[in-house]
Amino acid sequence: MGRAIVTVAKMEKLIGSSKPIFIGVAGVALFMLLWSFSPFTSYPNMFDVAKRTVSPGKDTAATKDCAIVSDQGLNLGHDPADQTFYDDPALSYEIGNPVTNWDDKRREWLKHHRSFAAGAEDRVFVVTGSQPSPCKDPIGDHLNLRFFKNKVDYCRIHGYDIFYSNAFLHPKMVSWWVKMPVLRATMLAHPEAEWIFWVDSDAVFTDMDFKLPLEKYKDHNLVVPGFPDKVYKEKSWGGVNAGVFFIRNCQWSMEFLEVWAGMGPQTPNYEKWGQILTSTMTDKTDPESDDQSALVYLLLKEKEKFGNKIYLEYHYDLSGYWVEIVKSLDTISDNYASIEKGVTELRRRHAEKVSEHYAGVMREAFANKSGGGRKRPFITHFTACRPCSGQWGYSEGQCSNGMEKALNFADNQVLRNYGFVRPDLLNASSVYPLPFGVSSYNKEK
Repeated sequence: MGRAIVTVAKMEKLIGSSKPIFIGVAGVALFMLLWSFSPFTSYPNMFDVAKRTVSPGKDTAATKDCAIVSDQGLNLGHDPADQTFYDDPALSYEIGNPVTNWDDKRREWLKHHRSFAAGAEDRVFVVTGSQPSPCKDPIGDHLNLRFFKNKVDYCRIHGYDIFYSNAFLHPKMVSWWVKMPVLRATMLAHPEAEWIFWVDSDAVFTDMDFKLPLEKYKDHNLVVPGFPDKVYKEKSWGGVNAGVFFIRNCQWSMEFLEVWAGMGPQTPNYEKWGQILTSTMTDKTDPESDDQSALVYLLLKEKEKFGNKIYLEYHYDLSGYWVEIVKSLDTISDNYASIEKGVTELRRRHAEKVSEHYAGVMREAFANKSGGGRKRPFITHFTACRPCSGQWGYSEGQCSNGMEKALNFADNQVLRNYGFVRPDLLNASSVYPLPFGVSSYNKEK
């Protein structure tokens, strides 16, 4: 009883005195109070959002901090009849039709689906995709499959959901811009997810152990690989890479996506935007408006409104440049093998579901290793290769061999939990069983 009274006190402190609370018979009434909530209030009770920093804002006014934190479990079979934003006939999943009060609507949905509030602050939803038609170059479809397998493996290991889109959700928003409508629709389809993680089809997770350091971005709503000096000093369109980023599922992001997409091919000002971006960027030669230049433009021109909530990440390979990375993959493999050789626990067989424990052991062992060495790059991005179209931005051999090495390098980290390994990173067909007590292939054996 004492603990319940303290909880009520904390609850009153959190939600304020918005309405009187009457308690009758101590046992029954208190129990009913703890389990009840008003369907008309936007405030959480103790079973919903335990702590949050979202502030209700006016319609179309982006809140500056959109984080939602809670501590319940999951129930996939529960969808009560209570009305939510899904029952609004005016709701549109389409880009170009603004959503208002999304923070409140999302919070209200979580209130009616208490189990989904559990761990909301860490819930990541991965989104990727490709074109709806077959690739012009047959090897492109095979590579798309392998790239997708890589993403599925990463998500399974870390407990993330994933959506693969092969549809143009807006007929005019193709090429670079295809991600905008997909991201907007995903936010509405997954109010339980705090972060939506877009990963281009030609990007490979090459460190299957690495998890996004979400606590680092508690004050930000968009995290994109980039370099502040290249953006703000050089005004370079290459100051960011818009092919891999994660964005918070909140009202700020809804509004930001509308502004960002407003420079895309669906707008009547598309050609004009191309001219503006080309004149603004110091190194942009293509006159067409693209998503990456548009993002740099918003950082330069709308820093007060948007830029302060965007984090340019360069401390790890959120989108590593593949040309240099693939040259070092064999050396990186040997480096990790030598670490595993010296740590008994890392050579132990274990279930895939507990991989994150061994990832922590490896991080500690790597940090204590004298001489260090290069870490596995988190993501290796094969920009400009374009295997699907057959219009290789580099030589076909460079791209195809690089992709083979990166995909096999990543897959070795998966296969080890199944008792096998590829000793040759350029040969996907050759798979060997791992001896007992060895977790990576060691060329000395």
